[in-house]
Amino acid sequence: MHAYQHYIDGQYVDPAEGRWFDTVNPYTGQAWARIPRGSTADVDRAVAAAHRAMHEGPWSKMTATERGKLMVRLADLVSKNADRLAEIEVQDNGKLMAEMRGQMNYHPEWWRYFGGLADKVEGSVMPIDKADMFAFTRHEPVGVVAALTAWNSPLLFIAWKCAAALAAGCSVVVKPSEYASASTLEYAALTKEAGFPDGVFNVVAGYGQEAGAALVDHPDVAKVTFTGSDATGARIYAQAARTMKRVSLELGGKSPNIVFEDADLDQAASGVISGIFAATGQTCIAGSRLLVQASIRDRFVDRVRELGASARKGNPMLADTNIGPVTTPEQYKKILDYMETAKAEGARCILGGGPAVDMPGGQFVEPTIYVDVKPEMRIAREEVFGPVLSVLSFEDEAQAIAMGNDTLYGLAAGVWTSDIGRAMRMSRALKAGTVWVNTYRAVSYMMPFGGMKRSGIGRESGLAAIKEFLETKSTWISYARGGPANPFVLR
Repeated sequence: MHAYQHYIDGQYVDPAEGRWFDTVNPYTGQAWARIPRGSTADVDRAVAAAHRAMHEGPWSKMTATERGKLMVRLADLVSKNADRLAEIEVQDNGKLMAEMRGQMNYHPEWWRYFGGLADKVEGSVMPIDKADMFAFTRHEPVGVVAALTAWNSPLLFIAWKCAAALAAGCSVVVKPSEYASASTLEYAALTKEAGFPDGVFNVVAGYGQEAGAALVDHPDVAKVTFTGSDATGARIYAQAARTMKRVSLELGGKSPNIVFEDADLDQAASGVISGIFAATGQTCIAGSRLLVQASIRDRFVDRVRELGASARKGNPMLADTNIGPVTTPEQYKKILDYMETAKAEGARCILGGGPAVDMPGGQFVEPTIYVDVKPEMRIAREEVFGPVLSVLSFEDEAQAIAMGNDTLYGLAAGVWTSDIGRAMRMSRALKAGTVWVNTYRAVSYMMPFGGMKRSGIGRESGLAAIKEFLETKSTWISYARGGPANPFVLR
């Protein structure tokens, strides 16, 4: 098996303590590579390199335009290597090649967008209300950034986090999930080829409670950006608060997909399937709650069930596969536990409801739909993170809004209707960071993404993202002659 290394200060290096662990292909169930197990010593070395690059090295001396050109060069290299990186990612996390190839072909747009944005971060001159004063603001990089990424789309998350951070002038240390580190470690070499100075982009692999915790605690890390579960995000938030770090969190969701009787039902059914069964349901934006108007409930649910039953399980590398394996053994068990809970609480299963038999690797579950779901049931309230759909019904728009917002989360929502007035009212009333109308799972490098409530803090992508990595500095220059009339009074 190939033994990977950390990427620190422009070089691949062995872990300081000489420890590795195996990474497993979820489809075959077989170990295929060894991942370095990072320690505090590895984190210290990576953060020191990032700190030097930002405060002493060439990165600190480059103009924003020069930084942006390197980012565009990286985008071109990613485009050339998209298929290879997608294959590594599928081997590591079991997601569909069709989706991963699409992500990798789109991934460079984040680097092009933020590369172009790098030299357009402007301060302001204030028409200050003090006589004989010149006052202006400038925006400066916050410092070294720790980017903690999730296992379901690690390279996409690098684009979302690191492109904005580097455009702002920060340096980064990436800690990928221990379940999907290989693609990130491969990706690091492209930053070197693009011409990024040593220390600007570093990768320390390992376990969250070891390398991840050391990064969050490190005194020279100024900002933590994390994608993952809300429980882990809450721990990171509390841990980072001890050293007053800036924090961005993109966490879980229990997103409603709301279908009204006036919707294009074929289009809506396809959107519901995309929302819950794409990526084997292992996505924070999964539309795991189907809220369907009572007048069309039975015929619409039948349509969704038929579509779900047609999904093909199998090798994620093949173009005609619709459902791949669950990525981790822990997540596989969690999904099956939720299925047992749903049955115990009285939900009725009309599709799936258990493990998929006779599949390689032992980590396949059937795409599953539950009806007769009550709002208080756990499958209607908690994030399953798997291909499990809970169906509830509503009578009118007001009830749809109330049910849609009846959750601790607020990451995304879908609305299906042909009434433009209703679309505008619903998009305003739903407490979610993203509301899709007559579509689902659409993302763009220019559109801010993030959550409300327990779904997180801050935004990724779009103009809003770069602000997460900048500090605003106010500068006052007096050109008055002599001092103030009374030096003991606030000027």
